Amino acid sequence: MSVALVTGSCGLIGSESCLHFGALGMDVVGIDNDMRRTFFGDEASTAWQRQTLEQTLRQRYRHHAIDIRDAAAIDALFERHGSSISLIIHTAAQPSHDWAARDPQMDFSVNANGTLNLLEAARRHCPDAVFIFTSTNKVYGDTPNRLPLIETETRYEIDPAHRYAGGIAEDMSIDATLHSLFGASKVAADVLVQEYGRYFGMRTVCFRGGCLTGPNHSPTQLHGFLAYLMRCAVTGTRYDVIGYKGKQVRDNIHSNDLIAAFHAVYDAPRSAEVYNIGGGRASNCSILEAVALCEEITGRPMDLAFKEANRIGDHIWWVSSLDRFRSHYPSWDIRHDVRNILTDIHDSNRRRWRVEAVA
Repeated sequence: MSVALVTGSCGLIGSESCLHFGALGMDVVGIDNDMRRTFFGDEASTAWQRQTLEQTLRQRYRHHAIDIRDAAAIDALFERHGSSISLIIHTAAQPSHDWAARDPQMDFSVNANGTLNLLEAARRHCPDAVFIFTSTNKVYGDTPNRLPLIETETRYEIDPAHRYAGGIAEDMSIDATLHSLFGASKVAADVLVQEYGRYFGMRTVCFRGGCLTGPNHSPTQLHGFLAYLMRCAVTGTRYDVIGYKGKQVRDNIHSNDLIAAFHAVYDAPRSAEVYNIGGGRASNCSILEAVALCEEITGRPMDLAFKEANRIGDHIWWVSSLDRFRSHYPSWDIRHDVRNILTDIHDSNRRRWRVEAVA
């Protein structure tokens, strides 16, 4: 039986990957030690999602609470399954640039060294497997902030005459820019994934994501923009708008759309590819625009606090160009916009969040 090995299997993208490929009849090996709880506290724990996976996939899902920094344990797991592993989806990470500054060694060891451990284990035991890595648009540092941006009432927008008006392409430089320590550790991992593709001929791909979101997120203040915003809207928790007057723009991709992209790559893999991935022009918003949607969906005003200082290296405007991915996989497209995503997050989680808020 073909095996899909998923790291961060109880996180947003990891769990959706497990459910998707498990439903196709693949055996799923999940790696997740709930490090998200260590990073962000009890509210961010993914333990609830592990239960969902085990109940839904039953014998098709095997969970391993392994730390990806443990090279010996990772190698032993890969050796156990060997060439039956046909797909590796690597989503496990320390995902916050604020948190990375508090403990740079932890951040780098998880994001860079952990990725190297997985690549080397794959090279040794299943070199023909498709290796999909969830990278980040933070590899570009603050270079996007040098684009010609125009301030409007609710958002920043790029000069429509600029060549990135349809979205930022993969040819943007990652050099000579302020990355944040998180961005630096993800650059290291990103380049490693590319190099294992080029040097060893492995079928690797980096997805440089914008905001990856959906109803399976375990959101917290430092990570999970739309899901955390909606959680605050549902529970009446104050939301801190950090920098740029709330006019900073992000493109948001529903986890289902991203998994569909993973499936397309699995069906027709390439080597050492890099794709910017996000909602693109079909699904993007500023914080102010997202707040207005949350208030409309919940029917209640939000409690907001505006912080003048922006996060170091934070993007003012990011919309991904999806042209490169579409040119390789023309049957794929974005199927969820921001309103649809927020409604899905709200409808899937409001009861659980209200119970947790009371408790």
